Amino acid sequence: MEDGQKVPRDGLGKKLRAQFIAGLLVVVPLGASVLILIWIFNGIDNILQPIIRAILGRNIPGVGFGITVILIYLAGVVASNIIGRKLISYWESLLARVPVFRQLYSGIKQILDSFSAPRTTGFMQVVLVEFPRKGLRAIGFVTNELSTQSGEKLYNVFIPTAPNPTSGFLEIVREEDMVRTKIPVNEALKMVVSAGRVSIREAGNRLP
Repeated sequence: MEDGQKVPRDGLGKKLRAQFIAGLLVVVPLGASVLILIWIFNGIDNILQPIIRAILGRNIPGVGFGITVILIYLAGVVASNIIGRKLISYWESLLARVPVFRQLYSGIKQILDSFSAPRTTGFMQVVLVEFPRKGLRAIGFVTNELSTQSGEKLYNVFIPTAPNPTSGFLEIVREEDMVRTKIPVNEALKMVVSAGRVSIREAGNRLP
């Protein structure tokens, strides 16, 4: 009886541990983003409020928050042009040399990218493929098209893991082995990041 009861307990422990780790992969990058924004907000407030108080005789609430929002917007404007992209690429290459920051930044960037415009992800279309076994369907993203010597079309399909889409599986799939959908890329990514808790709007109309 003891051996018979030990297996379910071990299985439950592994399941709880896996879910806890999956939760960390989502919470830590998001929490880090919030902490960084709070740090910037407080830093700006600490610098400007004494100056404002000296000029006007009182503090003005929300100055740090407002300037933080403006700085984020300006960073987005800079990032959208060629020079900005080069600066960001250089900054990312520096972060990639620091193991802890590399993993943290990668997680934050992936989650934020999942809520941005679909064209920035590099994913061409959302498809359904049989994975990890026949009878089960997984959400996949077409990343490229290939052709064999005989002219047969093949597709690179990335199948992300949930809720951490920074890892996953790359499958080379025939046209007949995948089902194309009308689901927008960003909505599918939101579903993956939330482990299915965020439902795809009008999914019934977009799934085949």
